[in-house]
Amino acid sequence: MVVFLTSEGALCRPEWFNEAVLKRLQRVDIIYMICGAMVATSGITRIILGFKGTDWYIAQPMLHIKVLLFLVVGVMSARVSMALQSWFQTWEEKGTLPTESDIRRIRKWIMIEAHIIMVIPLFAVFLSRGLFGADAG
Repeated sequence: MVVFLTSEGALCRPEWFNEAVLKRLQRVDIIYMICGAMVATSGITRIILGFKGTDWYIAQPMLHIKVLLFLVVGVMSARVSMALQSWFQTWEEKGTLPTESDIRRIRKWIMIEAHIIMVIPLFAVFLSRGLFGADAG
């Protein structure tokens, strides 16, 4: 997932943005969304079928932080995806690419996502070790 998000950040630069980059960005974004759905599905499955039981997971504050951060990244990703779709549609209809300021604005969102997503594994470690949890102490 991180690889595809990083790829989006690398591709979304006004210096070399063209229709080939736009097409590639859209493909990478679709793969990124699929990976996000797979991560969410595996996380939900672990909560439901996990060794420690659903009650243990639900009582853990680290899980709540992890899920919150994942949702924040998801909402940001949706905004980026909608912008990319709009750019692609405009390019198909009018043959015009987004402005430099639009590209920079979306790249900023992608970079914020990339930084937030890097913190999520830290909370996963805390959760798996039971640190700062409901039964820590």
